[in-house]
Amino acid sequence: MPASTINLDDRYYPPLEVKVDAQDAGKEVRTVLERRLGVSRKLLSQVKLTEHGLTVNELRAYTSAKVAEGDVIRLRMEREESDDILPENIPFQIVFEDVSLLIVNKPAGMIVHPTHGHYTGTLANAVVYHWKSLGERVRFRPIHRLDEETSGLVAIAKTGYVHQQISEQLQAGEVDKRYRAYVYGSPDPSSGVVNEPIDRDSDRPHLRVVRPDGYPSITHYETAETFGAEQEGGGAAACIKLKLETGRTHQIRVHMRHLGCPLIGDKLYGPDEGGIERWEQAVGRQALHAETLSFVHPLTKQRMVWHAPLPPELIQLEAVLRGKS
Repeated sequence: MPASTINLDDRYYPPLEVKVDAQDAGKEVRTVLERRLGVSRKLLSQVKLTEHGLTVNELRAYTSAKVAEGDVIRLRMEREESDDILPENIPFQIVFEDVSLLIVNKPAGMIVHPTHGHYTGTLANAVVYHWKSLGERVRFRPIHRLDEETSGLVAIAKTGYVHQQISEQLQAGEVDKRYRAYVYGSPDPSSGVVNEPIDRDSDRPHLRVVRPDGYPSITHYETAETFGAEQEGGGAAACIKLKLETGRTHQIRVHMRHLGCPLIGDKLYGPDEGGIERWEQAVGRQALHAETLSFVHPLTKQRMVWHAPLPPELIQLEAVLRGKS
């Protein structure tokens, strides 16, 4: 049955489309799609198995077919759903959403994806409910994650292609992720780069540590503000702005502890002798927030930037550190 006589919207996401130009005339479909759209071989192999997944001028085509100038190649990915994730009506903040991408501002205390022992109450449960309430059939594909007690921006792809494209930007260091942290003490020097490998602690596998045989890990930091050399009831604190060049588990927390400036409220990597109680109570969790995220949108090819304002608990912590609360 010709594609034009059936409702493809029910089965497929909106198609990716390429009009063959003179430069690509005579080349194979797979070559054109790889060059023009960056479609991976793995993704292409999945798509071509479906009836209307790959067409040239709306006729089913093989990836090895050669195309002529003016031909229109369309790539359609089947709609998927996360059937193993229970939809839950949990409020969350949407920063941006279109047909292919969702950016959310995750609150502290929420896990991104269900894990053993945490099958409900996660961001995934909330997002799946949101999509179902809109009548959308979408699989939950987080491009990166945040720790449970870290707030801020999380990107979620709505198609396999978008996930592949942004993941490649991550691997190439083209995704700009910036964080704000509040720490004990202040780094010396006040700005710089921590280039120290990270891996699991041999004695406590749930923890990460700096170790020579670990995975390359690079964190850029800059002191934005300090809060008194000798405050009543404790020593100095600082607000630190950070940019990740790599994305290891607990990377910022481990690197800041390595600098001698552990995060306020961090239960795993906090001060060995205990923190300042009023600071810890003010924030109620580790003082880390993913405040800026930027990458090239895979469909529009435009670089986009998203921001998440400081949540109330970090505003409260700032006030306490400044002696205003």
